[in-house]
Amino acid sequence: MMLDTSAVRADFPILARQVGEHPLVYLDSANTSQKPRQVVDAITSHYLSHNANVARAMHTLGAEATAGFEQGRAKVASFIGAASADEVVFTKNASEALNLAAHCLASRLGPGDEVVVSVLEHHSNLVPWQLACQASGATLRWFDVTEEGRLDLVGAERDGLINERTRVVSLAWVSNVLGTVNPIAKIAEQAHAVGAVMVVDGSQGVPQRPTNVLDLGTDLLAFTGHKMLGPTGIGVLWGHYELLEQLPPFLGGGEMIEVVRMEASSYAPPPHRFEAGTQPIAQAVGLGAAIDYLAGLGMEQVQAHEEQITARILAGLGGLDGVRILGPADVVERGGAVAFTVDGVHPHDLMQLLDSRGVAVRGGHHCAAPLHRRLGVQSSSRASGYLYTTGEEVDTFVEAVAWAHDFFNTRTTRTTAERRGA
Repeated sequence: MMLDTSAVRADFPILARQVGEHPLVYLDSANTSQKPRQVVDAITSHYLSHNANVARAMHTLGAEATAGFEQGRAKVASFIGAASADEVVFTKNASEALNLAAHCLASRLGPGDEVVVSVLEHHSNLVPWQLACQASGATLRWFDVTEEGRLDLVGAERDGLINERTRVVSLAWVSNVLGTVNPIAKIAEQAHAVGAVMVVDGSQGVPQRPTNVLDLGTDLLAFTGHKMLGPTGIGVLWGHYELLEQLPPFLGGGEMIEVVRMEASSYAPPPHRFEAGTQPIAQAVGLGAAIDYLAGLGMEQVQAHEEQITARILAGLGGLDGVRILGPADVVERGGAVAFTVDGVHPHDLMQLLDSRGVAVRGGHHCAAPLHRRLGVQSSSRASGYLYTTGEEVDTFVEAVAWAHDFFNTRTTRTTAERRGA
């Protein structure tokens, strides 16, 4: 059963707006997704009818706010196949979740230990581990990528990348640039065989694909709400409860404590140990509504639609002169982010030119500068659809890219000829 895109789009009022004289074509969902009215209504209802702080307020509004907040946690746990809602830690985004993981696991690292990442990581899954290694004296190592944009598993095995010194392996499930789906379960087996902890950045995977943390094989999983129809300001770190119990706090303050004395403090059990201060309460309610929406559609259908749209983007760009697609050229083990370059056109110029036709894409290094350096480009453009994207929108985008290529290259040729004539 395929998604009824017309019915879905009716829930997203922003998709009906114009950009100048052109209908909006939103192809920047890998950056942030649009929000259905059901999510906006849930947040509005919380603020207008149930607003209070959680846990501390022993009155009706406090109880209602706490119930909404914890219902959001329970929905997240069910959505990703967690054993318990107590395994779900709320953060402000995936970056904070990954920083939490790196900071807390750094207490287990020392000189001679190794942390393994990859060259295709988002900065949020690279810089925290650089900091952890600098603080602990551990060594950072990484997977390279093949020319197709997949992890170089052969080279990693040859070089003994994961070995008896490895303490942490942290990888993206799905690349936010190349769309590559990494073989997380296989790599997790290798990590666990040497006693290492497996951490996964699921920011581009959880919104697009059915997720079961046990099948994925990870020990910690980070993702964010705003890429999966939810509000900004909320992220998730899931972890096996036994592991979370062993980790020290990340931030100090209210609610993460058990007993506080001037001499020392003891800490609450997970997840509250990692949730200092006032939490993103309305955002948790909104994320719960987003999960209800996704579950109602069915994540198998969401993934199937994503693959259909991505295949159309790849085919359209692949048929254009002067366009280079970065990453896998088909949808096998591939997510929805499609990065590309256009000869003679800087990605920022392309982004602005497409915007003049109502087409929203991303331009830059997409917080993955080392990957672009590895691929021999300074930056790229990126198109990414989601469950509300139509085939007709993809066609409009492809036509706009072809027009932009011709516009810039014709202008460049004319300017060169004029200079020569002068």
